[in-house]
Amino acid sequence: MSELTPEPALNFKSISYTGLAPGPRVIILGAVHGNETCGTRAILRVVDDLDHGRLNVVGGRVTFVPTTNPLAYARGEREGERNLNRNLGPTEHPVEFEDRVANWLCPLLAQHEVLLDLHSFQAHNEPFVMIGPLDNSGDLQPFALAGPERALARHLGVRRCVDGWLGTYALGVERRIRQTLAAGRTPDATSEDPRYGVGTTEYMRSVGGYALTLECGQHSDPAAPEVAYQAIRRTLSCLGMMSAPALAHDAVADIEALSLYEVIDKQHADDSFSRPWGSFDRLAKGDLIGTRQDGTPVVAAGDAVILFPDAKAKAGREWFYLARANPDF
Repeated sequence: MSELTPEPALNFKSISYTGLAPGPRVIILGAVHGNETCGTRAILRVVDDLDHGRLNVVGGRVTFVPTTNPLAYARGEREGERNLNRNLGPTEHPVEFEDRVANWLCPLLAQHEVLLDLHSFQAHNEPFVMIGPLDNSGDLQPFALAGPERALARHLGVRRCVDGWLGTYALGVERRIRQTLAAGRTPDATSEDPRYGVGTTEYMRSVGGYALTLECGQHSDPAAPEVAYQAIRRTLSCLGMMSAPALAHDAVADIEALSLYEVIDKQHADDSFSRPWGSFDRLAKGDLIGTRQDGTPVVAAGDAVILFPDAKAKAGREWFYLARANPDF
């Protein structure tokens, strides 16, 4: 982007409340993607509750960002100039609008210890939470706070959780690089660099915090803002930051836990699905998932769950992910 096109409300806004007692530093984001407004609506509702005394922060500090990507939000679109939730990090020479968002957002995230990022999705499915890796000292995403992160995930009020995002994304990158080099082409940074799998939660973990992405429901589902609202209250109550005795914040006992383990790319624009798949659809071994442009069938190698199917994916990008049950959650 050479110049900023005049748009309404192209500024960055955060709202913070600090209790009298010590406590954690929590940040809650809405509208990282501009067409996902349930988080924005829930945040503004909680802010109104706090301003009028219906809720009270008794300890710690909570920061709300109602519209994380104001350009995308003003346009009512997922992205302003690129996906803010990919390759997130400060940059010395910002080019796209999302680079400017990152230069403001990343230092703000680093001032906090816990992130709740509120999203919605295209398909009609029930809400779910995405969590990070187990504790590890590896190179990709070292982490030491899996315990509290997973404990908080159980208190958000949803019955599904998914882990394994960045590791699976990185495996897909490795495969793309091998295929690109074998074909004598130069790797494309936007699809063949594992950093492009880094979004808000991955960045938060990289600066010493822990983080959850809550997918609150379908974009236009009138229940999604309520899911987001209750999740905010549950988060603050679970962490001892809010006095809300009427709020039931017991852990959800029967969560369906899934781990991503494979990503399949679209190889040609004319690759097609065998039917309109939705996230969490079940696959049995041998099921026909789709067909390549040259007629090659894409079949399930074993029982699995399909996630994030994208019929409109571009060639060389993620077409769908596969997951299986995670008995260790």
